[in-house]
Amino acid sequence: MTFSLNTIILDPLSKEKPKNAVILCHGYGGDGKDISILASYWRAYLHETIFICPDAPEICAASPTGYQWFDLMDQTPEQILSKSLVAENKLNKLIDEVKSKYKLTADQIMIGGFSQGCMLTLQTGIKRKDKINSIIGYSGRIISTEHLSKNIISRPNIILMHGDLDQVVTIDSFLEAKDFFGKHKYEIETKIFKQCEHRIPTEGSSLGLQFIKKHFNL
Repeated sequence: MTFSLNTIILDPLSKEKPKNAVILCHGYGGDGKDISILASYWRAYLHETIFICPDAPEICAASPTGYQWFDLMDQTPEQILSKSLVAENKLNKLIDEVKSKYKLTADQIMIGGFSQGCMLTLQTGIKRKDKINSIIGYSGRIISTEHLSKNIISRPNIILMHGDLDQVVTIDSFLEAKDFFGKHKYEIETKIFKQCEHRIPTEGSSLGLQFIKKHFNL
């Protein structure tokens, strides 16, 4: 079985059938190879986990050497939401493919991402009928709080992390997401990185690893 999205796959170091899976979504203009650097670090400590790092389905409008989950250039909020729903369907299909191929339950799957990849995984994970284990979000935001508040189905574990000097997706987006989840009675973990711009610092990768180990009971 091949996946519906072009994907970098990092197999478990144990060489056994994976006991769980982490699907990581890259940011705007990036690709699966970018985010697989984070997966490679985690993989050294999670020998029974498979890591799935897909390329987004569209060539990036602003950076044709990379990919986008949905267009962000000269779009209204309504257009962005509409296009994000198309991307959400594609990510859901990939999650279902991973479940089927490796015979995993939703509780054995985490999704996460950076920037636009974080935006998409938050929207997708909360709206899935079968509750995935967790969402790991770096430097993202909620695409539409109005849409998401009307479509809450699932309550996975969530960690949100963000740099306080981020000029691409500002810290206000993090605070808005934190407030949203608080209002909707989610108990989430959060971390603001001091003197950090739009990137995943070493502390962020370490916190992500701790979060995965805790919620996969490793």
